Amino acid sequence: MDFSHLNGEGLPQMVDVSQKDVTYRVAKASGRIYVGERVMAAIRNSDIPKGDIFATAKLAGIMAAKKTSELIPLCHNVFLSHVDISYSVDQEHGYIEAVSEVKCAAHTGVEMEALTAVLIFLETIYDMCKAIEKNMVITDVKVIEKKGGKSGDWSLEGTFSKSDKGLGRVVSINISKQKGTIKQPISEAVLIEDFGIEGDAHAGPGHRQVSLLDVESIRKMEQYGLKGLCFGKFAENITTEGLDLGKIEIGTRLKIGGQAVLEISQIGKKCHGEGCEIARTVGVCIMPREGLFARVLRGGKIKVGDCIEVMD
Repeated sequence: MDFSHLNGEGLPQMVDVSQKDVTYRVAKASGRIYVGERVMAAIRNSDIPKGDIFATAKLAGIMAAKKTSELIPLCHNVFLSHVDISYSVDQEHGYIEAVSEVKCAAHTGVEMEALTAVLIFLETIYDMCKAIEKNMVITDVKVIEKKGGKSGDWSLEGTFSKSDKGLGRVVSINISKQKGTIKQPISEAVLIEDFGIEGDAHAGPGHRQVSLLDVESIRKMEQYGLKGLCFGKFAENITTEGLDLGKIEIGTRLKIGGQAVLEISQIGKKCHGEGCEIARTVGVCIMPREGLFARVLRGGKIKVGDCIEVMD
């Protein structure tokens, strides 16, 4: 494979797009930040100490999009004709979702500008709310659509709808230092073959080395009146999105991030004694009914946002 950002000597270079046609181009990106109940309550009551978080975040995202070429070394400096960021607040599930749209007439596309706009919007939300809650998670940032250019139109929805490999995504990675305690989110981790996640109390020999739970299972806990649930509270190592874990059987193999491979070894489990610490703290534990457990067949680094592929 030839890498266009490297010259004949293997040194970095900016790709020459001067011979490409100037065309009308559009790119959209999206992302979420899970903020939890305390921040949601402050938003409802207009009680954010730093003021209007959404106006500030939107302005920050627009300004960042215009500076993308200064942040990413080999990104082209594109004259933007339009930048906008819309957002929605999901009070029930405790997250804010942002969608950016960037337009231009240029030799090259504006996917990077769209991503930068969303990321800085979400980071600004975090910055303005961290005095209330530090355990917020930015996740699922992605390009969702592009139009124009030599490659034509593309959308993420169309890509996933055509896939037959059961693609999902890592929403959160969570570890704990002691068994039976609530796990804390981390941005990346190392899976160790036939052991588990490095630094997690549940890692070790055996068949339950890594636990998985889908974000939809966590959302269903709303029926118990539980609000503002954060990832890891049900002791799952990997919170997934987009995989129907209820239809995955024992022996199914999952590839994460293109390198690590898990094999599902158990579906559900029995809580310890009269109820685990998670059940006593949160009110109910869903891992016994909807959690999956797996062995690590092949190790490797994984991170939030990695794709999960159901292997043949």
